[in-house]
Amino acid sequence: MSFMEIRQTNQQIVLNLLKLATFLLFAGRAWQHLFWDAPFRALLWDQQWMEGIIHFFSGGTWQEYVTSEKADHAIGMVTVGFGIFYSLMAILTLFVSEKFKRVQWLYIVASVALFFLAFLYTKEKFYHVGQFLEYSIQFSLPVLFIMAVRRELDFDRLKLLLKITIALTFSAHGLYAIGVYPQPGAFVDMVINVFHINEAAAKVFLKVAGVLDFVIAVAIFIPRVSRIALLYAIIWGGLTALARTWANFYWSFPLDSLHQHLYETLYRLPHMLVPMAAYFLSLRSEKQPKGTRKN
Repeated sequence: MSFMEIRQTNQQIVLNLLKLATFLLFAGRAWQHLFWDAPFRALLWDQQWMEGIIHFFSGGTWQEYVTSEKADHAIGMVTVGFGIFYSLMAILTLFVSEKFKRVQWLYIVASVALFFLAFLYTKEKFYHVGQFLEYSIQFSLPVLFIMAVRRELDFDRLKLLLKITIALTFSAHGLYAIGVYPQPGAFVDMVINVFHINEAAAKVFLKVAGVLDFVIAVAIFIPRVSRIALLYAIIWGGLTALARTWANFYWSFPLDSLHQHLYETLYRLPHMLVPMAAYFLSLRSEKQPKGTRKN
């Protein structure tokens, strides 16, 4: 196989991985918004932020607003509306190609929506910066995907941007694992349920994993070890995504278990697929003939 054939094959693999990652991201978030919930109330029920706005537009009191079934129904409809939007974006992603010249703005809107969702989760977690950065892959992915499809990013720049989002996501995850922020009980429970170890051992496991998250966040930028680091990110990103379903699956009610937790796995699978795309981009660079590689 010639260099040009190898290059074209790797490019197509990268685009397919990004397409799959973007589809799963939208599908998972659509599932969440349509059937479960999203943290819109973290903002819309915040008296300090919203009381003046509610009083200005409705003239009612804060107590009337937060106890109103009509207001609660409206928030539910907003959540469903986002779910419908993510569903349509998932379908569009399956068919989008370089020929689709007028859809880029939809992916920008989707990234803004996911950015806003990351902010809402951060607000719920007392504005921990790490909570926000943990979603870096997710809110960046739609724009990076459509720009790659439209050939508006060369593959060297795409690789760098993907690595930046990987580093931010993994290091932010590590902040919780090592205890800079309180270790989430959900993290500890998942480790206990998956490995059947006690709580103390689970906390130690998380700290080790957190240190490795930081190592990987740096190592993916070091040429000599970049591919090894990306391979680890692929494996660890996939395992942490699958753990959301595996740790909460019960054979006594399998369909309910899947319905309650599988969507969490879907929108986290990009944490595996994006490092995989970066890995294939690294292979592409290494297979480039001497004298053609960029400095």
